[in-house]
Amino acid sequence: MSRLLDVRDLRVSFRQDGETTEAVKGVSFHVDRGETVALVGESGSGKSVSALSTVQLLPDSATVTGEITYDGRDLAGATERELRAVRGNDISFIFQEPMTSLNPLHTLEKQITESLTLHQGLRGEKARARVIELLEKVGIRDAESRLSSYPHQLSGGQRQRVMIAMSLANGPELLIADEPTTALDVTIQAQILELLADLKRRENMSLLFITHDLGVVRKIADRVCVMQHGKIVETGPTAEIFDNPQHPYTKLLLDAEATGVPGPVPDGAEEIVSTEELRIWFPIQTGLLKRTTGHVKAVNAATVSVRRGETLGIVGESGSGKTTLALAIMRLISSQGPIIFQGDNVQGLSNKQLRPLRADMQIVFQDPYGSLSPRMTVEQIIAEGLSVHGTAAGMDQRQMVADIMTEVGLEPQMMHRYPHEFSGGQRQRIAIARAMILRPKLVVLDEPTSALDMTVQVQIVELLRDLQKKYGLAYLFISHDLKVVRAMSHKVLVMKQGDVVEMGEGEALFTAPKTEYTRQLLTAALDLKATG
Repeated sequence: MSRLLDVRDLRVSFRQDGETTEAVKGVSFHVDRGETVALVGESGSGKSVSALSTVQLLPDSATVTGEITYDGRDLAGATERELRAVRGNDISFIFQEPMTSLNPLHTLEKQITESLTLHQGLRGEKARARVIELLEKVGIRDAESRLSSYPHQLSGGQRQRVMIAMSLANGPELLIADEPTTALDVTIQAQILELLADLKRRENMSLLFITHDLGVVRKIADRVCVMQHGKIVETGPTAEIFDNPQHPYTKLLLDAEATGVPGPVPDGAEEIVSTEELRIWFPIQTGLLKRTTGHVKAVNAATVSVRRGETLGIVGESGSGKTTLALAIMRLISSQGPIIFQGDNVQGLSNKQLRPLRADMQIVFQDPYGSLSPRMTVEQIIAEGLSVHGTAAGMDQRQMVADIMTEVGLEPQMMHRYPHEFSGGQRQRIAIARAMILRPKLVVLDEPTSALDMTVQVQIVELLRDLQKKYGLAYLFISHDLKVVRAMSHKVLVMKQGDVVEMGEGEALFTAPKTEYTRQLLTAALDLKATG
């Protein structure tokens, strides 16, 4: 097997504010023709920086040294013109979040055609025919009717397929996929991995796959390079790495999986929130007079209840209504049907009437960086709710912030720092502290671990379980990661296209699902854990 990409003694450092930080420290790896190599490690380990260095896609603040050879050509010393000929042509990239890579103002046809025109000179009907061919190749149904669609009109899985179509447009020999499945539902993850494996065979491509999810690696990779702190600490065939890991860090990654079960719900625990036949329909309005001509049925007839100290896990694919249901229960969007919170129906209450209850209802979002103001210190962020709802008599606000920071595993002396100075796991702890400082009764956790490394996921799950046990918190836990749901949930509700298709006790639902859709979800999750 001949060598396609060869990287030797790669070193990358960044200059910022007069200081130099070394991100990659003497990394060497290679990708052979027809081979899939996975770069594995936690955030900040240097995976993406190493990959972007291959075609010099790093910012001007970066200094890169070492040897980078592609198909016998030197890329380390290549001119910008030579690199442009390689980028998107011989080497293509797929990134984690397609919505940040796709232009929201351009149709799919225009975006894919742009690459075809730039590299191949294709225009008009020839370009259009090639775009349709590419979309069909990546599994976009009725591709021709989708040409005029914009990115926001597609699901997450469809957007990722479009990104793959764009990367295949010019027949690359090497595809670099940077966390392409992290933000996707488990069934869509399985589809995208299967698609990439199939395309690799059909197009005779090589694949450099970057991820922190070892379940994905086991499914797709021939060889694995494990990175930690800018270095490759272990490399070898996938089966060998999984069956007989040598480095302590590799063993740590393999063992990092949310396990166990939540503590028991106290006997006679009071019901914190319940709904009966809750319906969330959004009107479709057309014409100048904005007449309602139909409805988007986001949630149909959802009946749920959560007790003190209990977690209700809500699972389902994107668009199934999981988050919509939780937001309606929080009275953040309109719905029809009773919502009983601590014994009172809050459905008809005005915003002014709801305000005293808001301290008892809190939410933690998926992306802590997006939900934390970059202009506020950690102290200001965590104390914001206290400023709105007031501090209990005799309580010192700064001491309360220090206490809750300690409780969620943060150093109180960090309270004067800003969000960008923290890791992803630390930012999520800040978001949890902000919610918990008000001592709420109900907390909505909307994908709180999906953007985190596996070892950090385990820490956050343990933290959430500890806080629930200590304060008797009721959780609505939304996630597409079924391992985490199993470790967190007393009961699980399964949603599909707005309908509740199954609900039951957590362990019972996982061991003996009653519906075909739940079985499909569980099979997809298990499939990611199976050896490739």
